Amino acid sequence: MLFEIDDKIVSTEIFSKKFVCDLNACKGACCVEGDGGAPLTAQEIENITNHLDILKPYMRQEGLEAIAENGIHYTDKDGDPVTTLVNNKECAFVFFDEENKAKCSIEHAHNKGEIEFNKPLSCHLYPIRTKKIGEYTAINYEEWDICKAACACGEKLNVPVYKFLKAPLTRAFGEEFYNELIEIEKELG
Repeated sequence: MLFEIDDKIVSTEIFSKKFVCDLNACKGACCVEGDGGAPLTAQEIENITNHLDILKPYMRQEGLEAIAENGIHYTDKDGDPVTTLVNNKECAFVFFDEENKAKCSIEHAHNKGEIEFNKPLSCHLYPIRTKKIGEYTAINYEEWDICKAACACGEKLNVPVYKFLKAPLTRAFGEEFYNELIEIEKELG
């Protein structure tokens, strides 16, 4: 089932599916697995480019080498700009903490107050994926095997996807949009 909010088409799976990231279980696998880099907007490319010197101290040598050779992004098979990868695997902006969990150097610098922008919105919104369809933006839940632990954690805590993603959904579409999601959930009851 789908709902329309202004120019957005929302799948009801963001209400029915439960999700809470469990980094202890997955170790940040979404940053190192998949078939491409993280989708980027033109503004995100500009932000990363202009603040690369702030990000570099948090990046791994492999990531630094990848962006030195290939730049911070490439165009994927769909014609969209995405983050450069290391060995066609992990995002160039990934680093690993002492527990071998994948972390984002962009988010790390943001959390330390060194940059105003956060990690790419496509990463922040995950497991929600957005896609432009004409004048509309489709907002869908994406199920991926590496997130089974997150789904189990979400079920245990009874947290719908949209509630887990309140901050990025508000970042992407505004507080009024998020409040409409709350009303839709009440209607779905």
